[in-house]
Amino acid sequence: MISLTSPVKTRAHGWPAGAKLAALCVATLVLFAVQPLAPHLLFCLLMLALYALPGRQFLRTGLGRLRVLWPFIVVVVVWHWVIGDAVAGLQIALRMITAVGLANLVTMTTRLSDMMGVVRVLCAPLRWFGIKTKAIELAIALVVRFTPVLVDKGQVLSQAWRARATKRVGWRIVLPFAVLAIDDAEHVAEALRARGGL
Repeated sequence: MISLTSPVKTRAHGWPAGAKLAALCVATLVLFAVQPLAPHLLFCLLMLALYALPGRQFLRTGLGRLRVLWPFIVVVVVWHWVIGDAVAGLQIALRMITAVGLANLVTMTTRLSDMMGVVRVLCAPLRWFGIKTKAIELAIALVVRFTPVLVDKGQVLSQAWRARATKRVGWRIVLPFAVLAIDDAEHVAEALRARGGL
């Protein structure tokens, strides 16, 4: 996967990256300002409707990228159920799904170069104080680009463990996963050095 942008073209692909990121910020603020459970159910359904509008393939791809949330959602809901506040657990879970879903929607419909253009504009005031912002821009681009790559590698490690062992995966893949992440970081660092670095 060279880009996080969805190959399924939507109307949102043509919208300015700055406008989409600003709308995401406003939506996130609204999600954290609203407290009752019912509006969060509505927000989550609206988010799913936005995924469904471009078609089945876009919906399937988008929901597939949200699968990594399920362990966290289960932990949050179970914990709040144990302490006797199941409604708060559902509220937090719905807020998490909606917020991450909207953020994923932005990355699926926005080229990474366009997002970095917005980051470059936002970092411009820092240059007045003599701060070099290229490192910040590159760090953000690497986080956006490599987070799904590391998630995929973690899933591959889990599948490899299940194919070879009867025990549950658990913490046992943490060390090989960390080694993979460090190895990737070294390859990226070498590639950056070969191209002149920062």
